Amino acid sequence: MRLKSFTFLFILLLLGGCIVKKKTTYSKTRTVTVESKTGDTLITTAPRKKRTNEKADNIVATAVTYSGTRYKFGGTTKRGMDCSGLVYVSLKENDIPFPRVSHQMANEGKRIKLKEVEKGDLLFFKTTKSGKRINHVGLVVQVDGDDIQFIHSTSSRGVIVSSLREGFWNHSFIKATRIL
Repeated sequence: MRLKSFTFLFILLLLGGCIVKKKTTYSKTRTVTVESKTGDTLITTAPRKKRTNEKADNIVATAVTYSGTRYKFGGTTKRGMDCSGLVYVSLKENDIPFPRVSHQMANEGKRIKLKEVEKGDLLFFKTTKSGKRINHVGLVVQVDGDDIQFIHSTSSRGVIVSSLREGFWNHSFIKATRIL
């Protein structure tokens, strides 16, 4: 009888500890309530505005001109470039001084969440299993819902646009930063 009481008490304690608080979620649409002088209430909804950034558009346009350029370690020209060379040149041609290598670039700007990423932001990756620091960077060219497209230079295909949804890039992703 004592064992049954102990087991019952243990189960109650276990179940009591499993109470989960419901997570509050928020809509992407803002609701604005406006009351008129007559007492009528008007409710309107307004979608969140995306920031427009001409500088980001220009930087992305510069980077896209290098599409198809072959990969060259340390390269910064149409004859060949690496990932950080692409970002470095795209920023430099738009009068933004920036470090040359990806792990130094990762120390610049403001870290942001993936859901906040916009055109012109930088994505950083660690693509080697044994490496301890960031070794790859990409420039966001488009965000469509949860699909983030970025331009970068890969050793196998040169300068291309990829999606963060792709398994390799999603798995290698470390952080995103905003520099503009």
